[in-house]
Amino acid sequence: MITRSALQQLIKSVEAATFEQTALAVFRFQAAHNAVYGQYLQLRNVRPASIKRLTEIPFLPIELFKKHRIVSQNVAIQTVFESSGTTGLHNSRHYVADLAWYNETSTRIFEQQYGPLTDFHIFALLPSYLERNNASLVYMVQEFIQKTNSTYSGFFLNTADNLCRQLRQLAQAPDGRKVLLWGVTFALLDWADSGDDLSFLQKIPHLIVMETGGMKGRRRELLREELHAQLTSAFGVSVIHSEYGMTELLSQSYSAGEGVFEPSVTMRLLLRDINDPFAVYENPAKLRYGGLNVIDLANLDSCAFVETQDLGRFVPDSPNFEVIGRFDNSDVRGCNLLVV
Repeated sequence: MITRSALQQLIKSVEAATFEQTALAVFRFQAAHNAVYGQYLQLRNVRPASIKRLTEIPFLPIELFKKHRIVSQNVAIQTVFESSGTTGLHNSRHYVADLAWYNETSTRIFEQQYGPLTDFHIFALLPSYLERNNASLVYMVQEFIQKTNSTYSGFFLNTADNLCRQLRQLAQAPDGRKVLLWGVTFALLDWADSGDDLSFLQKIPHLIVMETGGMKGRRRELLREELHAQLTSAFGVSVIHSEYGMTELLSQSYSAGEGVFEPSVTMRLLLRDINDPFAVYENPAKLRYGGLNVIDLANLDSCAFVETQDLGRFVPDSPNFEVIGRFDNSDVRGCNLLVV
C-alpha cells in the first residue's frame, strides 16, 4: 500500500495526464484508512480492488461531514474548518491535519491562474466569514494577504471609510500591482447599492472584483447575469470573477468571468444523473446538467471524493464548468450559490 508521503508527492506533481492514476491511488488509500468512507463502501457493496476508472469511484455524500469525523488514518488534527449555519441546521466540519499542505495547495491553485501573490493588493470584504473564527475562506485569504507583502492588503468588516480611503490612494497613485477586491456577494451588493460614489475605482488600472457567491439569507438570490450586471456597473469593471470552494474541499476553482470555472490542477468534476445519484458520467455530453461530484486530491487526510448538492453543467468540449443552482431542500452554504 502506498504511503501518505508518497501520495502527497504524486499530488504535488499531478497533471491532466496523471490525474486518473493519482486519484485511483488516493481512492485505494482512503478506502483502507478512512473508517467512515470504508464503511460507506461496504454499505454500497463496493470492493475497492474492483475500481478501475474514475466514474466507478463512489462519492461520499457531503451531508456526512455534518455528523462524522471524516479522517484518513489516525492523524493529529491541527484545526477544524466549519461551515456557516442557519437556525436548526447542523454545520459541516472538515478536520484538517496539515495546514501547510492546505497553504501550499491553495497558493499554487491561485497563482497558476492569476500569477504571483506579490503582484497583488488584496482587499477582503468578507463580513459574514469574519464573524466566525473557523472559516476556511478566511484562513486562506489571510495567508494570501500575508504573501502579498502589501501594506494595503487586509480584511474589512464593512465598506467603511478605511476601505474607500485606501482604494482611493491606489486610484490616485497606482503602483503597478493588481488590486483584488474579494467579497462575499451580499456585501458587494450592499456597497454597490449604498449610494457611495465609486467612480474612482475606474481609475485603478488592474482592478479585479471577485465574488464568493451566496447571500447568506441577507438578500434574495439573483440570476447570475443580473448579479454580475449590477456589480460590473457599480465597480466599473468588464467582468466579475468568482471563486468556487467550500468547507469540505481544500482545493478551489476560479472563474475569470461569465460564471465559467476552470477546475484547478488538484480538482476534477464529474456529473451525476439527478434521478440516479449512482450514475456518474465522465463524458459531459451525456447530460445537459446534473449533480456535481468533486474529486479533490488535496483532501488527502479526509475524503477526496465528495458528492455535493450543487447542480452544474460543463462547457462543451472543455473541462470548464458552471454552477447553476442547488438541489431542492439543500442547505444554504458558503460556496457559489447563484441560480441561473
